[in-house]
Amino acid sequence: MNILVFGPNGSGKGTQGAIVQKKYNMPHIESGAIFRQNIGGGTELGKKAKEYIDRGDLVPDDITIPMILDRLREDDCKNGWLLDGFPRNKIQAETLAKALEEAGIKLDYIIEIVLDREVAKLRITGRRLCVNDNNHPNHIAFEAIKPVEKEGRLVCRVCGGDLNTRPDDQDDEAIDKRHNIYYDDVTGTMAAVNFFKQLDGPKVISVDGTPSISQVSESIMKEFA
Repeated sequence: MNILVFGPNGSGKGTQGAIVQKKYNMPHIESGAIFRQNIGGGTELGKKAKEYIDRGDLVPDDITIPMILDRLREDDCKNGWLLDGFPRNKIQAETLAKALEEAGIKLDYIIEIVLDREVAKLRITGRRLCVNDNNHPNHIAFEAIKPVEKEGRLVCRVCGGDLNTRPDDQDDEAIDKRHNIYYDDVTGTMAAVNFFKQLDGPKVISVDGTPSISQVSESIMKEFA
């Protein structure tokens, strides 16, 4: 099965995506990784993307979407994939949907993790990233996933690895900028989600992102046919 996953920064989208990926043994494809793969591999699309990135410009969709399609055609995607981090706006959603249809690639599920904006912001500022695996949940504000203390410092509750923070996780302006894009239901990511909800074909799974990781995961899993 082929899945798109949506959720604001701080909603646990990456964690839930990793859970689905592990259960169904499918690649968890992130748009950022696709850029790195193409640029690092020196592909023609990667070279074109690098020109935009080096200038500080956004890579246009007519480069990004072919990169994504190339990735979805790779052998490890034959039995399904989970795409995370794209599309980010309504135009990208429309363009991606058309490209998938033309490529004969069926979209089966849309996962939407719904979370209040202020709650999402709190989750961002309190989260800590494990250097060994970013999908190990650690958060200083939530008892169930608090890091553990070892020799006077906090370490990952899952593997004991060192923890750090993303600089933009502590930057209110940067958080608001990301959330302004996501919660925009006219042209932004929410508009993209609403576009997919109106399509015939993919099943939309909308879940409340407020409960625990296991509860959110359970809500998602029970919706799969």
